[in-house]
Amino acid sequence: MSTPSGVTRLTLICHASTSATVRAAFPGDEPLDGRGLRQAGRLAGRFGRGRAVCAPESRCAQTAAALGLRADPDPLLADCDYGRWSGRTPAEVEAAEPAALTAWLTDPAAAPHGGEPITGLLGRVAGWLSGRPPGRTVAITHPPVIRAAIVHTLGAPALAFWRVDVAPLARVTLTGRGGRWRLSHTPHDDIQGDPEGA
Repeated sequence: MSTPSGVTRLTLICHASTSATVRAAFPGDEPLDGRGLRQAGRLAGRFGRGRAVCAPESRCAQTAAALGLRADPDPLLADCDYGRWSGRTPAEVEAAEPAALTAWLTDPAAAPHGGEPITGLLGRVAGWLSGRPPGRTVAITHPPVIRAAIVHTLGAPALAFWRVDVAPLARVTLTGRGGRWRLSHTPHDDIQGDPEGA
């Protein structure tokens, strides 16, 4: 399906699973796990039209390669910076810094981990969206970046960020013209059926 002249069509794809995904931990720069590589490989060849970009982290570059895409790295698609919480689970952070975790979950401008606040992430993603040229682009990135794009597209308040779930390899398509965006979501059900450890 071709994209009408002057229209921007973005397909945002979440990277495949990693050890941090399985542990529900704040990520660092982990590679894909075996299951993630297999599931991404099953989608190879579906996203070959248009430009491809990816976040600079290795899990996004690996996902792009598994999908059969030659993606240029884009630093504005980088994951949220979790500062000293990288590699830890929320339960571990809550046990050590309960007030800090509560502040982060209730105040989008807070950055008690020493990294990036949610408001910073939202602003970064909004800026990236505003700079998208017409045509088709596939972007492989992280759950927080896709959440931020959804919040921006819907004009939702910053706290709505926490009400959006993005699973590995889930896709969201944004179609826009003149700074106005429409959203559609593709679940990742078409790559399910890979038993854990298979």
